[in-house]
Amino acid sequence: MNPIDIDTRNLEIDPLDQFGTMGPTDVAIDIKAYRLKLTGKVKQPLSLSYDQLLKYPSITEVVLLICPGFFANNGRWTGIHLRVLLQEALTHKNAQYIDINGAHGKGVRIPLKDLDHKRIFLAYRVNGEPLPQKHGFPLRLVYEDTYGYDWVKYVDEIVVS
Repeated sequence: MNPIDIDTRNLEIDPLDQFGTMGPTDVAIDIKAYRLKLTGKVKQPLSLSYDQLLKYPSITEVVLLICPGFFANNGRWTGIHLRVLLQEALTHKNAQYIDINGAHGKGVRIPLKDLDHKRIFLAYRVNGEPLPQKHGFPLRLVYEDTYGYDWVKYVDEIVVS
């Protein structure tokens, strides 16, 4: 299944206890010390606590997560649109990409232009529940139309370039 070719409009939401996992599942984050850093081509770098992140306007979207050959889970993800954070950081006009980084050096590069065409955001809830540790607590990238290996877990850094 190629995520971009699937019509997900009529898919049921999968129960969270049936969600599969790949990659690291046991990264323990000290939520009191946690900070999401946003740096690079910005005028105002950000360093945000989990509690600060929860105060931003939230979005909820149903997006299908596919790990090819292993599982596909359709979930209702809630979090923060990346555009909100980029606007607050005052992204430079010549910026073209964001790198989303998480645990164990895992990361993905996303063209900024894609943020307007796909559901791409940082989730802190799934199916109405706080994001479980094994699924990337405190933040996981939701990246519509891509395979699960690009859905970075344990996100702690955004670099604009």
